[in-house]
Amino acid sequence: MWQLRGLDLNLLLALDALLEERHVTRAAERLGLSQPAVSNALGRLRDVFGDDLLVRGRAGMEPTPRALELAAPVRRLLRQAERLLESEAGFDPALCRRHFTVRMSDLLGHLVLPACIARIAAEAPSVAIDILHLPPAATLDALERDELDLALSMGLAHGASIRAQPLLPDHMVCVLRKGHPAAARLLTGERFLALRHVRVAISPTDSRFVDDVLAAEGKRRQVAMTLPHWLVVPEVLRATDLAAVMSSRLARAFVDRPGSGLVLRDVPFASSCFDWTLYWHARHDSNAAHAWLRRLVAEVVSPGGRAAPPAAAARRRRGG
Repeated sequence: MWQLRGLDLNLLLALDALLEERHVTRAAERLGLSQPAVSNALGRLRDVFGDDLLVRGRAGMEPTPRALELAAPVRRLLRQAERLLESEAGFDPALCRRHFTVRMSDLLGHLVLPACIARIAAEAPSVAIDILHLPPAATLDALERDELDLALSMGLAHGASIRAQPLLPDHMVCVLRKGHPAAARLLTGERFLALRHVRVAISPTDSRFVDDVLAAEGKRRQVAMTLPHWLVVPEVLRATDLAAVMSSRLARAFVDRPGSGLVLRDVPFASSCFDWTLYWHARHDSNAAHAWLRRLVAEVVSPGGRAAPPAAAARRRRGG
């Protein structure tokens, strides 16, 4: 067994980069080191752990089973060391070099990420962000295991260790192409059920606020296509007579584009409102860098923030 006093902790930084990139040159670029330096670090890591860690495969460097076991613990250790060395007094985002990991779907990324990244680039140019998309249960597990700093999602059934801050109220609407036979008339329940739909497989809003509501009334919509992501949906709608039920905020982002060729209609059933919410673990409550990022995200999506909906859309939601 190797002794901690004999380990250069910078080797763990190299291991983390190598396991993430699975390529020595890219890992070197990420670390700001030369390729020979990272190759040397890999050799030392192999000696430390008594394992090849990364081996040549068909698609390039592939991690060994031992390397896969090490990946999550090493990432947690580095995150904990980062927080330990971080000065809480006089925190200055301009000097922060922290690496944050955030859970966000393509839907939320489309709505808030450009404005968030613009703010981060202006205030903290040395901060790096990794975006992951995880299912709800995996999101909570990752927050508990300290593998995520923040998660943007909705309706997560969390325990007392997870904090939640509602950010964006939303509701469901139906989107069709402008020339769709159903687009020119009121979308009644009968007409809605006669439509053929696109559904996004990983979306909790689809099941909770559409399919579950219909099932409670003994009804079921016709799903003609299931997709893994939201951002291809507009192209599918423009090319077909399919319909999609989605977040009103995402729908407005699609429909309001010049030449979108899409129209928005209210759904003909009781669709509850919900909040897109910011989640984090209580261990980060007092961390200055973490609090700065939480505040930045909240400010970006607040009324007047760059990611907030246009005033006209807000008036429409209020019936004004």
